[in-house]
Amino acid sequence: MKVGVHLVDFSVPGGPDSIGSTLAAVGRAAEDAGVSNLSLMDHYFALEMAGAADQPMLEGYTTLGFLAASNATAELQLLCTGVTYRHPGLLAKIVSTLDVLSGGRAVLGIGAAWYEREHLALGVPYPPVAERFERLEETLQIVRQMWSTEDGPFVGRHYRLAETINSPQPLRRPQILIGGGGEKKTLRLVARYADACNLFASARAGGPAAIGAKLDVLRGHCEREGTDYDSIRKTILYAAPLARGPEAGERFATEMTGYLDLGVTDVHVMPMDGDPLAFVENLGEHVIPHLAGR
Repeated sequence: MKVGVHLVDFSVPGGPDSIGSTLAAVGRAAEDAGVSNLSLMDHYFALEMAGAADQPMLEGYTTLGFLAASNATAELQLLCTGVTYRHPGLLAKIVSTLDVLSGGRAVLGIGAAWYEREHLALGVPYPPVAERFERLEETLQIVRQMWSTEDGPFVGRHYRLAETINSPQPLRRPQILIGGGGEKKTLRLVARYADACNLFASARAGGPAAIGAKLDVLRGHCEREGTDYDSIRKTILYAAPLARGPEAGERFATEMTGYLDLGVTDVHVMPMDGDPLAFVENLGEHVIPHLAGR
């Protein structure tokens, strides 16, 4: 099982002056530890459920470009891009740029967006949920077209592009990961358009049984769409604190066995204590060795 690090807290010791040096150190430590994926949330404001909206929050793709310079091995993605935050043509161009400059390591993680407060605060349109899913589907169609030899146009209900020229193309077509477990819309879009899915996982959220139920729904959508279910990469975001130390690492690896049995290949874990560097170093020493080869 591969381990990714999902960076969510930028209130680091030393304040804003220390964010850059801390993230550079995290990037280097993640490479040394064998971390397979580095990701961030895609938000303008910090999450109220985790503190206060005015706590530090970085723009996602700018930060991924910065991390690419200090880490030469990990995939780079947002988990997940809100479909409302960037025009689809610009989004395809941004991810293409990240892929070229990182040597082919960009992943497009995307979802329907949900944080209304930050949209209203910064004047970003926040349409009803049904329209956001319509826009998500059109965005998936647009990025796939822009990462192909077809130069356009694209005419949809919400987006109209006269040309879909995208030069340079990504070094490799970025995998498309759709985040969320909505059974009627989200998982159907995974089956129709995506290379990977991402689901929330923790004992409190129902553990492997809950993930297995979602994957059963995905399997059904794949059958209806004519998609090879086994070709879709199954990933989880571990939505709970991860303790440090050898015993905690062994317990976590044992907990992951139930997800491995379902075909989950990647787990993303979050440093939640304001010390992401120590968190990553602990992963390299006490967690990743237990999961390597499983």
